[in-house]
Amino acid sequence: MIRATTHTLQGMEIEEYLGVVVGEAILGANIFKDLFGAVRDIVGGRAAAYEDELGRARDIAFKEIEEEARAMGANAVIGIDIDYEVIGDRGSMMMVSVSGTAVRVKR
Repeated sequence: MIRATTHTLQGMEIEEYLGVVVGEAILGANIFKDLFGAVRDIVGGRAAAYEDELGRARDIAFKEIEEEARAMGANAVIGIDIDYEVIGDRGSMMMVSVSGTAVRVKR
């Protein structure tokens, strides 16, 4: 499955636009990761636990759009947009939303 943030694919012809596909993943951050992230924010540096969770959520959301696109007969998703949100009480959950247009392209 070809994935692109652009609306065209260089050297390929879009034969058919099949529709919008969306994938979402909402993951809770446990208390130990929250505490570690707070300490990391105070002393500086990267919060690897949060980066890992965001990466995992992004992978889930991309997998969902690929499955939905494949079910529509697509071989590519173009115009991909990735959104990150913190939701829940005190920002206790993270959401990643990925959307794009499923298309069939001629290689």
